[in-house]
Formats: sequence, C-alpha cells, structure tokens
Amino acid sequence: MSKASDKKVGFAPVYDENSRILILGSFPSVKSREISFYYGNKQNRFWKMLCGYFAENVPETVEEKKEFLFRRGIALWDMATACEIEGSSDASVKNAELADLSLIFNAARIERILLNGTLAYELFLRENARVEIPYVKLPSTSPANPRFNEAAWRAELDVVFRISK
Repeated sequence: MSKASDKKVGFAPVYDENSRILILGSFPSVKSREISFYYGNKQNRFWKMLCGYFAENVPETVEEKKEFLFRRGIALWDMATACEIEGSSDASVKNAELADLSLIFNAARIERILLNGTLAYELFLRENARVEIPYVKLPSTSPANPRFNEAAWRAELDVVFRISK
C-alpha cells in the first residue's frame, strides 16, 4: 500500500520574465533526480535537440543549462510536481500533484507551450485545456521512445524562434 511519503518531488520551474516558450515534461527520471535537474539522462535527446536547434553545444553544468534557457527565452518545468513513480516510467506515475502554471503565466509572456510526450500532455489537459496560449503535444525526447521526431520539435520551435533553415 502506498503512503504519501512514497511520493517523489520534482524540481522548481526554470523561467524569468523574458521566457517566451514553456516546455513541460512529465516528471524527472531517476538520473535527473540524481543530478537534481531536468533531462539528466545523457541518452535523453532533449538537450542535444534543443541546443542543436540553436547551433550551440550542450552545456555541461546545471548553471550553464539554466543560463542557456534564460538566454534563449525558454521556461522549463514538469507537469507533475510530485507523484508516486517506479523508476523513470511515465506509465507508473500515480497520484500526481500538478504544476500551477499560473506562476509562469503571471510572470512571463509565454507564446507557446510544448508538451514533451503523452503523459505531460494528459496531465496538462486535466487543468489547463482552456488555456488561451497555443499548446502542442510533441513526441517524447526520452530514450525509451522509438518514435522521437526531431523535425516536429524544430517546426514548433520555429513558430516562436524562426531559426531553422
């Protein structure tokens, strides 16, 4: 039987008043929780894809990653701020506490919301389906997703940043 104490807690959001795009994941993986920052599994395609879009090298440290996000106007958070989870499996997430996105919406002029995978999308819809900011479900950057599509991510980033050729 699960207890509230079995819940794992995610990370604080990364954003500032200059954030233009909000990327929402589901919940940090085991490797991410080990380093206390988003997308800590080196096999996850997130940082390589995002930095590649801007033709930049992937930052090494958490501070460098935050600086990259701030410089590029990207806010980052997970839809589940706490939950019961087995390992890193989105399919095992139970009793999720959802992020209060108004924290970011009230501080920044978010133009678009990108949802990193199915669970992030489903959790988002529970309380945010009527948000007036355009949002889109994208294929998860997780190494467990064989259907990752970088072109879909680039197309959505283009809507705000218009960098890709």
